[in-house]
Amino acid sequence: MIEFQHISKLFGSTRAVYDFNLKINEGEVVALIGPSGCGKSTTLKMVNRLIDPTDGRILIHGENIRKQNKIDLRRSLGYVVQSIGLMPHMTLYENVSLIARVQKKPKHVVRRRVEELLDLVQLPFQKYKNSYPKQLSGGQQQRVGIARALMNDPDLLLMDEPFGALDPITKSQLHAEMKTLTQKLKKTILIVTHDMDEAFQLADRIVLMNQGQIVQVGTQREFVEEPRNEFVKEFLQSQLGGK
Repeated sequence: MIEFQHISKLFGSTRAVYDFNLKINEGEVVALIGPSGCGKSTTLKMVNRLIDPTDGRILIHGENIRKQNKIDLRRSLGYVVQSIGLMPHMTLYENVSLIARVQKKPKHVVRRRVEELLDLVQLPFQKYKNSYPKQLSGGQQQRVGIARALMNDPDLLLMDEPFGALDPITKSQLHAEMKTLTQKLKKTILIVTHDMDEAFQLADRIVLMNQGQIVQVGTQREFVEEPRNEFVKEFLQSQLGGK
C-alpha cells in the first residue's frame, strides 16, 4: 500500500528524518511514535505532500507520489489532525461534505454518504446534521473530523495525534470506537501518536523513531518481549511504567 524508500528530510542544516525505509501493507494500521522532535509528524506529512522529502521516494500503490498532482493526491487520502479544523460557521452536514461539494458530486450521492458516515461515527444523521461544531463536545468534534476524512472513501487514512487533546475518559472511549471502525472499514491507516498505550491499542505494528531514524518496528508483543536496545527499554518504561 505504502512504501518509503530511503526517505530523508532536511530543514536547512537540521536533519528531521534520515534514511527511513518502511513498507505498510494494505489494510494494516501502523503507528509512528517517539520522543518530541523525532520526525514522526514530518514523516506522516510527506505522505500527503504537505512536506516533500529531500531524498528518497514514497510509493502509494506502487506509484511515486512526487509524480502526482498534490491536490488530487490529498483528495484521494483521508487526513485527521489533533486540532480537527472544522469550519465553525458550517453545519456538520456542510463540514463532512465539504470536499465532495467542491468536487460537485451529485447532491443525492453526497447526502447518502454523509448520512452513512455520521451514523457510522455514532452521531445520528437526523439529530446532528444541522448542528454546529460549537454545540459538540471535543470527542464528538473529533468523530466529525474522522467522518470528513472518510467522505471520499479513501484507501489510506492519515492521522496526526488525533486524540492528543482529549481527556483520558473521552480518549479511551474513542480508542474503542476507532478499533471497531478499523475492523469494519479495513482501511490502511498511518497514525502518529506520542502515547505508546494508544499505539498498542490501535496499531497492528508500531514504528519507534528517534532523531529521525527508525529504532524498532514490531508488534506489541515484540516490543514488550524483544526490545531491540536500551533506548527502546527506557522509552517503554517511561511510557508504560508498571502497566
